[in-house]
Amino acid sequence: MTSLHTPIPPTVAAALSRRRWLASGALGLAMVLGAGQAGAQALSNKPLRVLVGYSAGGAVDAMARLLAQGLATELNQQVVVENRAGASGLIAADLVSRSPADGHTLLLGESGLLIASLLQPGQRLDPLKAFAPVAGLFTTPLMIVANNDFPARNPKELVAALKAKPGFYSYATSGLGTVHHLGFEMLKGQTGAFVVHIPYRGAAQIVPDVMSGQVPLGVVSATAGIAQSKAGRLRALAMMSPVKLAGAEDVPPLSDALPGFNVAPRLVLLAPTGTPAAIVESLNTAVRNVLAKPETIRAANAQGAVPAYLSSAELAPDLARESAVWADLIKTQKIAIQ
Repeated sequence: MTSLHTPIPPTVAAALSRRRWLASGALGLAMVLGAGQAGAQALSNKPLRVLVGYSAGGAVDAMARLLAQGLATELNQQVVVENRAGASGLIAADLVSRSPADGHTLLLGESGLLIASLLQPGQRLDPLKAFAPVAGLFTTPLMIVANNDFPARNPKELVAALKAKPGFYSYATSGLGTVHHLGFEMLKGQTGAFVVHIPYRGAAQIVPDVMSGQVPLGVVSATAGIAQSKAGRLRALAMMSPVKLAGAEDVPPLSDALPGFNVAPRLVLLAPTGTPAAIVESLNTAVRNVLAKPETIRAANAQGAVPAYLSSAELAPDLARESAVWADLIKTQKIAIQ
C-alpha cells in the first residue's frame, strides 16, 4: 500500500532545506531593504521650507541658507528659506508649530527662542513641547570686547576689575533677552559683580561705541570683534565659550577665570511635534552629512559659526537642559522685559 506521505530521500531533503533557508534569508533582506527605502522615501519630493525668525542678511539667515544649499544637494530636492522676523523668533516658531507634521516645514531655531518663550508675557508657545528636535547645527561664539583704556587684558583681570568697582562699569549688547545679555548676566551671577546693562537695538553700533569709549564693554559676535581687535582699535578680552574660532585663537576663554563657563548662541533644526520618526531620522542623516563636508565647515567659519552636530536623540535633552539654565538665571538675576 502506497502512503500519501512518501518519505523524502536525505539528499532531496537537504536540498529543500537549503532552498528554504535561502528563501527566508532573501525575505529578511527584502524586509531590511524595504525598511531602508521607506526611511529614504519618507519625505515626498515637494519643496522643503526652512523658516527663520530673523531678517534676511543677518548671521542666522546666512547659516540657514548655507544649510538649505547643502540639504538641497543631499536630499536632491528644493529647499527654500523663508524669513518671518519678529518677537525674537517666536513668529516663525508659531507658524512652524502649526504646520503639517510631514517634514516639509522646518524651523531654524536659535537659543534666543528658548529665552523669548520664558521672558515674553502672554505668549503660549513652549518650544520643548511644540517641536520635534531634528538636529543640532552650529554655535556662534561670542566675544567680550573692551575699550583700549579698560584696566584688564584677560578674563581674570576682567572679573577683578568688575568686582573692584560695583556699578562703575557698563556693558552693551544687541538687546534685552538675547544670549549676549543673559551670558553677561551669568558672568555677573557667578562673580557677584554689579555691571550696568545698556541694550542696543542691534549690534552695528556696539563696536564703534566701544572703540570711542561711549561704553567700556560690549558683547558681540566673535567675527564682529576680531578685525577691530587685530587692528588695535579695541581689546578682545574673552571668548564666552571655550571653542576655538579661526582668527581668534589667541583670545582666552572666560572659563579661564570661571571654570565651566560656556555661553554661545546655537542654531538647531526643529520640526512640528508629531513628525514621524522616519522623517526626522532622514533629515538628521542629511544634516549630519552636510555638516561633515569641508566646504560647509569653511563657509560656516567665515560667518563666525562652528558646526556642532547633534542627533535628534541628543538634542532633545540638551534643549531641556539649556532651557532650565536660562529659566534659573532669569529668576535669580530678576531679568524682565518691560
